[in-house]
Amino acid sequence: MNNKKNIIDYWLESAAHDLDTAQGLFDIAKYDWCLFISHLVIEKMLKAHYVNDNNEVAPKTHDLVYLAKKTKINLDYEKIVLLDIIKDFNMEARYPDDKFEFYKKCNKEFAFKYFEIIKELYKWLKSTLIY
Repeated sequence: MNNKKNIIDYWLESAAHDLDTAQGLFDIAKYDWCLFISHLVIEKMLKAHYVNDNNEVAPKTHDLVYLAKKTKINLDYEKIVLLDIIKDFNMEARYPDDKFEFYKKCNKEFAFKYFEIIKELYKWLKSTLIY
């Protein structure tokens, strides 16, 4: 794969940018969009791992569990469950039928809980990526 390092750097920089954006959205009480963007943070971190571990371009998918299972990341059951929950933030925030229900459950407490989890998962994924 040409420019493997550049591609991984792109995913990492993009994830860091999105994490800052998610924080800004949380700060102005846009909790549904905070979690939507936070999903992208984890997706991009997993795509960095995918490129690193498979020496190929990451697949065009938002399925975090699928991406994680295609890497060499050592995931326990708890992390797989978290990825599956976070994956839903992408779908529920994007589609009209689910969007209003997701918006209603995205109060400050719900968003804070999952945003904190996502920030910790981000740090862990970053610490485990060696390239």
